Amino acid sequence: MTRETTLSQAVLGTQSTTRKALLVLAGSAFIAVAAQISVPMLPVPMTLQTLAILMVGFTFGSRLGAATLVAYLLEGAMGLPVFANGMNGLAFAGPTAGFLLGFVAMAWAAGWAAERGIAKGVIGTALSAVAISALLYIPGLAWPMAVAGAFGFDAGWVGADFTSYYWAYFVAPFLVGDAVKAVIAALLVAGGWKALSRG
Repeated sequence: MTRETTLSQAVLGTQSTTRKALLVLAGSAFIAVAAQISVPMLPVPMTLQTLAILMVGFTFGSRLGAATLVAYLLEGAMGLPVFANGMNGLAFAGPTAGFLLGFVAMAWAAGWAAERGIAKGVIGTALSAVAISALLYIPGLAWPMAVAGAFGFDAGWVGADFTSYYWAYFVAPFLVGDAVKAVIAALLVAGGWKALSRG
């Protein structure tokens, strides 16, 4: 499969190292801001963090998207309040650390789908976004269910029952929001391509 041009390449053309570095900084800032925005929704409020990550991946491509998320995680590890609810690197010791690490793969997968022409148009991009969002639950759940315990973490969220705890608190409340964000990401990215074709 040949690589398709990403939206950022189509808009900006050939990207120098300096331009790529600026995109990484801008993308990580965009995700940090989105992580602080909470939209009222049932059963839990929805942050726009994963929406921003999907958009960065679909727009930047696999390598630049993943690099942006690595930069984002490093910013948090340095103490900057870039994670949801103004959290910083302390979140790496909490129950959602697996999701944070999974964000790198999420951006890479969105970029890969865009580069391969799988995420094309609203439908293809939305289906890709839904699948990628679902895959994020693998590292997200692996951390509290098994990995954290193996690293010596001892907390109430380590090694709990799947159905009564992890499904109820880590998965079920976020499924609707993830689907909504996948569709919004698809509409925005497809809209960007449409606007570009008109220009």
